[in-house]
Amino acid sequence: MNNNKFFLYARKSTDVEDKQVLSIEAQIAELRAFAKQNNLNIVEAFIEKQSAKIPGRPIFNDMLARMEKGEADGILAWHPDRLARNSVDGGRIIYLVDCGRIAALKFPQFWFEPTPQGKFMLNIAFGQSKYYVDSLSENTKRGLRQKVRRGEYPSVAPIGYINDVRNKSIVVDRKKAKIIKAVFEFYATGNARLEDVSDFLAQRGIMSRGGKRIHKTRATFILSNPFYTGLFRYAGEIHEGKHEPIITKKLFDTAQEILKQRGKPRHKQKNEPQAFCSLISCAECGMMITAEKQKGHIYYRCTKKKIKCSQPYTREEELDRQLSSLIQKVSLRQDWADKLLEMAEKDKAVSAQSVSAFVLESQNKIRAIQTKLQRLLDGYLEQDIEREIYREQKTKLLLEKKSLDEKMARIEQKQNDWLEPFQNWIKVATTLVKIARDSNLLDKKVAAKEIFGSNLVLANREARGNPVLPFSAALRATELVGKKSESLILVPGERLELSRACAHSILSAACMPFHHPGLMNSWRRERELHPCTRFCRPLPNYSGITP
Repeated sequence: MNNNKFFLYARKSTDVEDKQVLSIEAQIAELRAFAKQNNLNIVEAFIEKQSAKIPGRPIFNDMLARMEKGEADGILAWHPDRLARNSVDGGRIIYLVDCGRIAALKFPQFWFEPTPQGKFMLNIAFGQSKYYVDSLSENTKRGLRQKVRRGEYPSVAPIGYINDVRNKSIVVDRKKAKIIKAVFEFYATGNARLEDVSDFLAQRGIMSRGGKRIHKTRATFILSNPFYTGLFRYAGEIHEGKHEPIITKKLFDTAQEILKQRGKPRHKQKNEPQAFCSLISCAECGMMITAEKQKGHIYYRCTKKKIKCSQPYTREEELDRQLSSLIQKVSLRQDWADKLLEMAEKDKAVSAQSVSAFVLESQNKIRAIQTKLQRLLDGYLEQDIEREIYREQKTKLLLEKKSLDEKMARIEQKQNDWLEPFQNWIKVATTLVKIARDSNLLDKKVAAKEIFGSNLVLANREARGNPVLPFSAALRATELVGKKSESLILVPGERLELSRACAHSILSAACMPFHHPGLMNSWRRERELHPCTRFCRPLPNYSGITP
């Protein structure tokens, strides 16, 4: 035995330097002391930093290949589990012992002789090593599943969060969380490419782990990660998390819609457009109206991209005059503005009733969803439901519950947020006269876009269009009153003060874009009680009144 040559083999399960840092050093020291004590001739030492759970260790395979060439007669290792923790490598060693290529195996803590009994014991040792790895893996997976059930994400926190090693939880990184929220808001505008998102993050110091600029595929992963809404994806399923959300579900859904729709980058216009471009369409063919400069004047015309169009050119001065007239028609008189603001303040006080009803209804829906989730889980555990169906239905219910939670929280916290935008609209509507009389074309374009949306058309050098809510209500009310005194409306046979039903119609229509919950009921009550009801009728969706 003293003349036999041995290969020394030492292994640890990870290549991370700060883990099991003493394992290799301790093995080599013990094995060299054992070799000296037993007069073993070590011709070479093989050191490997890789798990033996699966086959394919390069250093181990190289050592066995050299054993087959006869460069050594035996192997010295700390324990059989250092050589193999899988059936392939273990069976290979036993086969080489059977063939006589391995004459001896030496372990300080394990006895082996190349006899039937020795090979039987070695086979048991390899089996125990494999059992240990399999059990450890299963126990680890069970622990991870339990963490998921508790709402704890069992992995590395994404950008914007950090892993708190003390509490074994995930907490918000306050500095980076603001950047992540800002990048969602930036992309949700619909004017940004994925490359722009990468630039946005790089400019604010968010880089990859290697210190490089985040690739657009990584940017896509960030924008589609539900973790930022308080949910997380694990093993193909969506789960509710205990971590604090960074963004709302509504903002996340907006980003997902844009991710689906946007397939091409933005194309910047080469030429600076004129003031009224992208505002008006052609009444004949539906194409947009463009502009060109001829003989020192700007003329607007149809782009004529699809078919031949007979519409003539229109000078900018004439178009400016017509748009000013249209804008002035939907301006709101000051006495009406004061009246509407007064009524809005009163409706603010009674809107809490509608909010309470909505919250109660939402709470009932959430309880129903929780019951469905429990029944779904029971059906899955009883094997009445297939795994794919369970995952699909669970994801659907969790997303629905998340949306209801956010809507309820938003309405409870911001039930009167409609008032400020409504007051801003009143302010804008009362200043339209000044905008129409001024010479600032860009201000007129902004005002016309807000008033008419995409309804402006040009036909035979005449601009026309129907205002959108809430400006359509102001126009109808102006047409109804005409040139009568500021607070009176003429009704056959009698003079009445400006009716609250009419005012509420304007108020309801004006507030619909702001999602005010209580005005519709108020509108109905006022209209039923007031005597001018017979001269007014509601438009579809309560959008206003007509004479």
